[in-house]
Amino acid sequence: MPAFAYQAADRAGATRKGVVDASSAPAARAMLREQGLLPLSVEPAADKGAAIGAIRLPFARRGVTSRQLATMTRQIATLVGSDIPVEEALRLVAAQSEARSVSTLLMEVRASILDGRSFAASLANHPKAFPEFYRASVAAGESSGRLTDVLNHLAHFVETRHGNAQKLQLALLYPALLATVSIGIIVLLMIYVVPDIVRVFVSRGADLPFLTRALIAISAFLQDWGLLLLLVLLVGGFVFGRWVRVPANRLRLDRMFAERRPFKRFSRQHNAARFAGSLATLVESAVPLVEALHAAAAVTPNRHVRARALIVAARVREGLSLRAAMAEAAVFPSMLTAIVASGESSGKLAPALGRASDELERELDALVATLVALVEPMVLLMMGGMVLMMVLAILLPIINLNNLVTL
Repeated sequence: MPAFAYQAADRAGATRKGVVDASSAPAARAMLREQGLLPLSVEPAADKGAAIGAIRLPFARRGVTSRQLATMTRQIATLVGSDIPVEEALRLVAAQSEARSVSTLLMEVRASILDGRSFAASLANHPKAFPEFYRASVAAGESSGRLTDVLNHLAHFVETRHGNAQKLQLALLYPALLATVSIGIIVLLMIYVVPDIVRVFVSRGADLPFLTRALIAISAFLQDWGLLLLLVLLVGGFVFGRWVRVPANRLRLDRMFAERRPFKRFSRQHNAARFAGSLATLVESAVPLVEALHAAAAVTPNRHVRARALIVAARVREGLSLRAAMAEAAVFPSMLTAIVASGESSGKLAPALGRASDELERELDALVATLVALVEPMVLLMMGGMVLMMVLAILLPIINLNNLVTL
């Protein structure tokens, strides 16, 4: 059943907006009148979204923010856990959502379910809003009949990821602002202030210290080529962004992060924690191991590790033990492989994976905290060093003023 975006006036004359699903636009208007509303405009939700996207090309994407995804997932999980059908849960969440884009999105997903598609297939129509791991987990939950448990795990996972991203952004905000402001001030000094100061020394015609000559050369370069350099950096960033979007290039870059120092340890901890946590919840929810491995692989952000995890699923399907398949993949920490081995031998794989995930998360949090704590002093030292070099470049000729005086 299609969804329609509407604007209507209530009995008090106030304008109300929302989304309603009906068989046709006249049926949608009739439903609004039954609710005591006077329809002002009723348009298909998909067409409305397309029109908005056509006007606002830079933002033409049907996605949601991580906060919105976490909120809607928790609400859907709570309602489905209360034995409310998925399509009704989607309608209730859409009705109480304050974001128009979220309401439209959920009503379109609900309309697809009412047309006979599965929940996972309906989510697949909106890949920018629902990531791959999200859709894969829902598909595994539907096939195993444990959708409520999987949705609760997804809600916790998305909320945790959103919270960690927020903490990291807030921790890096001050160093980023400090570096940006410092570099901006230094560039302005090099372009507008340094030339006037060193012009006095250059006019003397005497030999200047290497540091002063280097400062003059950098200042002249920024004056002559600064705008071109900025343009080259912007174009380079754009080209790199396009290059990374190619799957083969992204896989090559992710392999470097997973196998090369100094990124190797952080990348493996991060991906292993995601993989183990999702696999623990899915196995505990009675999802078949091979399907759980496919869904857990979709959670891993590194595509190289994801590909190796899919090979693990294939090897398990062939009859190999999970421990042996993970050891063969050579992308997971030895601690995780050892805990999986103990869980398989004791028949308690899900609790073992849960303990491994918790331990990996603690180690990862400690590593991130250490890295973030080092960023601020590093930025201060770098900026202070640059300012020191500028000061020395200006003061050295003054100290050797007697050598600059022409008799």
